[in-house]
Amino acid sequence: MLRDRYGRTIEYLRLSVTDRCDLRCTYCMPTGFKGFEEPADWLTFDEIERLLRAFARLGTRRIRLTGGEPLLRRHVTDLAGRIAAIDGVADLSLSTNATQLRRHAAALRAAGVARINVSLDTLDRACMHAITGRDSHAAVMDGIMAARDAGLDPIKLNMVAMRGVNDGEIDRMADFCIEHGFVLRLIEVMPMGATGRNSAYLDLGPVQARLRERFDLVPQALELGGGPARYLATRDGKSSIGFITPLSQHFCATCNRVRLSVDGTLYLCLGQEEKFEFRPLLRGGASDAELEAAIRHAIELKPHKHDFTAQPEKIVRFMSQTGG
Repeated sequence: MLRDRYGRTIEYLRLSVTDRCDLRCTYCMPTGFKGFEEPADWLTFDEIERLLRAFARLGTRRIRLTGGEPLLRRHVTDLAGRIAAIDGVADLSLSTNATQLRRHAAALRAAGVARINVSLDTLDRACMHAITGRDSHAAVMDGIMAARDAGLDPIKLNMVAMRGVNDGEIDRMADFCIEHGFVLRLIEVMPMGATGRNSAYLDLGPVQARLRERFDLVPQALELGGGPARYLATRDGKSSIGFITPLSQHFCATCNRVRLSVDGTLYLCLGQEEKFEFRPLLRGGASDAELEAAIRHAIELKPHKHDFTAQPEKIVRFMSQTGG
């Protein structure tokens, strides 16, 4: 098992397969940004598979494909199949904005992706356009329904709640998820880079209290993945609402995840600068034993907690560069 110096077990790797995205969500990527990684610097599928096998041998059992928008990476379903076949990987999932999901959903399910998270901050077409920079409403809705038809389950809709932007949509989103059997996850915006700091933060504590009363929600004991969300469920157990609160109620003490960017950089915390670069090892002839030793060293760099509250200006990279 991989354990950091604070005794936390690290079993969850979020793998960014591209830093490109076809949307420009206001909290994630600056308008007009062009500083993407060159494809020559992306980890190849062979390099990804080799590194993930090393992580799996050390106890990593959850892998999530992220981006940017992961479905923009060519042949990503082939990569999903290769990862699903790695001994020790028990849970393979994907985060997506769903614009490309309709044509990939069935292939993803066949490849071994069990469940997905969809970034969806609003059901209102105009609001979606304002947040994402594109009129993507129809494509996203078609993608979500195609995922349901393909048997991906659960389908979690991730809503970054922003004061004065989409906070008036929260109840509507909850109704939609309960109607269709999706899991709603409300997320506090994080001050990552100028994009995150310029977004209007909304404390989810009062929102949770209001939704709990309106929908008669109760604490949910059933685990819904290995992430940080705290879930409440309807009394019939058919629907759940999760709350991810990195600022108002942080979860650093139980953090079990690290993020691997498309260029092979392992980020140990969203709110700190500690990182480790694996690409030079992979392309420099490192043995499997050397890779495993490097992973153990990297995990030792994981900090105790983020500094979003005390030093919100500290992190200049934005979310799409780190991996979702």
